[in-house]
Amino acid sequence: MSSIDWKLSSYHYKLPESLIAQYPTPNRDQSRMLFLDRSKGIVSHRNFSEIITLLPEDSCLVINNTRVLPVRLPGRRKTGAGIEALLVEEIGGGHWSAVVRKAGRIKQGERLDFCGGTICAVALERKNGGEWLLEFDEPESLKERLEKVGLPPLPPYIKRQKANEIQNAEDRERYQTCFASKPGAIAAPTAGLHFTPEILNSIRDRGVEILEVTLHVGLGTFTPIEKEDIREHNMHAEYFSISSNSLRKLQSFKRSRKPIICLGTTSVRVLETLALNNFEKNSGWTDLFIYPPYNFRMVQGLLTNFHLPKSTLLIMVSAFYGREKLLEAYRAAVEEKYRFFSYGDCMLIL
Repeated sequence: MSSIDWKLSSYHYKLPESLIAQYPTPNRDQSRMLFLDRSKGIVSHRNFSEIITLLPEDSCLVINNTRVLPVRLPGRRKTGAGIEALLVEEIGGGHWSAVVRKAGRIKQGERLDFCGGTICAVALERKNGGEWLLEFDEPESLKERLEKVGLPPLPPYIKRQKANEIQNAEDRERYQTCFASKPGAIAAPTAGLHFTPEILNSIRDRGVEILEVTLHVGLGTFTPIEKEDIREHNMHAEYFSISSNSLRKLQSFKRSRKPIICLGTTSVRVLETLALNNFEKNSGWTDLFIYPPYNFRMVQGLLTNFHLPKSTLLIMVSAFYGREKLLEAYRAAVEEKYRFFSYGDCMLIL
């Protein structure tokens, strides 16, 4: 392994800002898909719906059923100054860790109003990394109120000047997979945004087993790498789980050497964490950071969106496909004007 693969600067690519998707396609399954055939070394341009025939008939598709909470909260201090909180982790008892924008002058013990006073909290203490520990009023009904008045936690590269009711409703629907069922994420597993119930049923009809895991996407997935030597980066831990039945089926696929295809990098992290722990537990916390060289124990294929330069996600996919080949594929995607990031197009590696 060349030391160049451990340098953060080796995972940079040029991307015109115009290719960053600001809105999803009119229909979920209309995205384009870059198909990377590892066995033949062929790169081809497809439509996402072709995934139905591209997945091997005897394979297993693993999807992440986490559900995104609407945890972006516009608010005000008692002074009238505007702030915005992104809730990142529930601590318990009404306490949440939050990233608060424009929080420079907030004082410990200060009371904050969010969403027009529908949600209120006290700023208990400033934590490391600029986060705040907030204590919310009426914690037993907080998640119910979040579902009513909170905004989808869109990533910062998706620009919304002011989320009006129509756009908020559209983002609430489209920044959520059609199979999301376990609330707890602060970001969507975006490779899953392309799927419709009809696509999933067609995949099942071809004999592909679909298994669910849960990984509540948190800051760990998105925290920037600050060290030039990527091996020095520490991931924030994220919670995962899988049912005992699905775990047994996964082990059966592994023993029989049938292909296991992951829908998204979050599913990869769950499966590789399970394997590294010898399948001894089916829930817990993972801070697994996958970078080259890495011996994938579970995964033979991957459907994923296009990722930010120098991100942990781009580095993980590089470990799976090869850094130089992946960056070459990204250059081809830029040349063909694919749409990038959360609301953008995808790539299938088999």
